[in-house]
Amino acid sequence: MFAERYIQKNVVYPAFISAEVSPSLSMIVMIPCLNEPEIIRTLESLWNCDPVKSFCEVIVIVNNSESSPEEVKEFNRKTLQNLQLWKEKNDRPHLVLNPIYASAVTDKFAGAGMARKIGMDEAVRRFNAINKPDGVIISTDSDCLFSHNYLQRIEYTFTQNKSCFAATLNFEHRVAEMDNPRQKLGIRLYEDYLRYYKKALDFAGFPHSIYTIGSAFAVRADAYIKQGGMNRRQAGEDFYFLNKLTHLGPIPEINDAFVYPSARVSNRVPFGTGAAMTKWMNETEDLSVTYNFAAFLDMKKLFGLVDSLFRISAEDYSRFILSLPDSVREYLQTLDFESKLTEVNQNSSSLASFRKRFFQFFDAFIILRFLNLAHQKYYPKQNLAEAICQLEGLSKK
Repeated sequence: MFAERYIQKNVVYPAFISAEVSPSLSMIVMIPCLNEPEIIRTLESLWNCDPVKSFCEVIVIVNNSESSPEEVKEFNRKTLQNLQLWKEKNDRPHLVLNPIYASAVTDKFAGAGMARKIGMDEAVRRFNAINKPDGVIISTDSDCLFSHNYLQRIEYTFTQNKSCFAATLNFEHRVAEMDNPRQKLGIRLYEDYLRYYKKALDFAGFPHSIYTIGSAFAVRADAYIKQGGMNRRQAGEDFYFLNKLTHLGPIPEINDAFVYPSARVSNRVPFGTGAAMTKWMNETEDLSVTYNFAAFLDMKKLFGLVDSLFRISAEDYSRFILSLPDSVREYLQTLDFESKLTEVNQNSSSLASFRKRFFQFFDAFIILRFLNLAHQKYYPKQNLAEAICQLEGLSKK
């Protein structure tokens, strides 16, 4: 079976689900659930999606840490009971719910990453039972709703393109459900920031710009394994995992199917939508400012010169460094860039392989570090609306 080694070395828990795996299983939706009052609404939205041709399972991972308050554990136990009752009434021939309970996750690892890992690893185990490495694991959250074509578009994307190893989905936070004007403004600003950041990376010439949102992506089981599975980070697990996936190649966007996350405040993780909204509502973070567009213009100058770095001479490298903006030149020095570049060149037999290896090194994590360092010394944060206007103006040229 394709995942035996991964399961032996990387999977933390024994199997949660004892039910036999259907030979026609092709997709598994994975939903972590901690003290979540909206999970039934999420399931109802999934069950209202247009039917798919393949067999689909939905795994809900009710979870808490060993030190969670007793009221959280009690709420989770009731949630599990409700899910089991819901399953009895709503399972269909080709759409089945499997609720599981990770009731005492070690405090050291408890968090969003571990919960997502437990569910995705369980999905791998299910696909491994029928030796289906191309099975699709769909990651979402327990406070999300979905467009009617959500499952169908995922199925179509992976069925029509066998080389597609992962995909992201479009998203819109549910602003209409909010009554608080400041909260509405905050989520609109946060969503504008997410789209600005991704489009600014596109403009700069970064080939792997994607939305790194844990509730809006899907990945084949073999690609999940190849990149080591989900990490156990307490927050930001989606950013780190999806960034690693880009090392395998381009990740398409499914733009005509939507996930509709909640826009509520939350203190469960130190960053992400819920944390950003909490800080905005507490007036400890200003979502109306963002990374200065000038920093992306600096990156664009670097990325525009990438091809010239293939088998570059020492003399030409000296000229290259001097041609860069100060912010980029200083950052490259902190990376020991010249030796990294030599290593990339030594392992590249063609320009195409060089570009691939270069951007495996200079990935989204390296870019994020550059932006943070550039704003410590070279650029102030910029008004978000102004930055978007600059980006749109130059993108049209």
